[in-house]
Amino acid sequence: MELRHLFRRRIGICVILSVLSAMVLGGLRGGHTVLPVPSPAVEAVQVCVKHGDMVADVPLEVYLIGVVAAEMPADFEPEALRAQAVAARTYTLYCARTGKHADADVCTDFHCCQAWKSDDAMLKDWGETYAEKLSRIRDAVESTAGQYLQFAGQAAFTAFHSSSAGFTEASGAIWSELPYLVRVSSPEDSGSVPNYVSSFSISAPEFCGTLLSLNPEADFSAPPEEWVGEITRDESGRVSALTIGGAAFTGVKLREVFKLRSTAFTIDYADGFFTFTVTGFGHGVGMSQYGANVMASGGADYRAILAHYYPGTELVSL
Repeated sequence: MELRHLFRRRIGICVILSVLSAMVLGGLRGGHTVLPVPSPAVEAVQVCVKHGDMVADVPLEVYLIGVVAAEMPADFEPEALRAQAVAARTYTLYCARTGKHADADVCTDFHCCQAWKSDDAMLKDWGETYAEKLSRIRDAVESTAGQYLQFAGQAAFTAFHSSSAGFTEASGAIWSELPYLVRVSSPEDSGSVPNYVSSFSISAPEFCGTLLSLNPEADFSAPPEEWVGEITRDESGRVSALTIGGAAFTGVKLREVFKLRSTAFTIDYADGFFTFTVTGFGHGVGMSQYGANVMASGGADYRAILAHYYPGTELVSL
């Protein structure tokens, strides 16, 4: 496959590579050095990255160092970090192929594409452990350089999330169905994930008002303890649908409006408040990052982790 067919030529803001490298890696201040690209074979692979109002080309493997540093704790197991590097590389290629942005292949806004961290941000966040953690991230990117997951001859949509409640979610529950984003087991639990179980409480009037803004047809004339009706869960244990005030809502919508950590939740009412008890963090589709770390600590390598969370995909190289 010729990479020039994958990465489109851009018209717009042009910034020379040396300037962009400084932007991506936080510059050369404080004795820092621009991280080298792993090898000449992958150095030619460029991605057009949108960072705020700036748009420019940067080596894929350089960009990925900032992504892995932002998306996964640097002290995770090496094989989990490698799995993250491959998933992030694949997602970048997927975004480039599908034309998610009109003026770039991918952006640094985690709400849209993937999280990303500059060299300066790494130094600020990691302090005295900067060199050690950066070395771990670099190893994950360099040791998997050019590797990505393919399905039906194209880069796969490698969604990932923080942690699951025993099982991942099938993509069809949130987006369109994909044969490699299906429900699979995930081994993390409260002993391996900080804040694995969280809670959120809201007063009955606020609860009522929020849901009425979503569906004015909901009826809250009954006592609050009778507002929540039938709750339907999918095979992963997450809330797919529920009835509140006689109106239908989805678990995804409640997660959004109440800012819950996941759709794996229960609802209880007591003393004028509704309390959500939530397990896991994220949409639940694809690789669980904490699950990957547990698998790695148990001896699984990154290939096995990726095969588990993205069944049916093939690990290939650019």
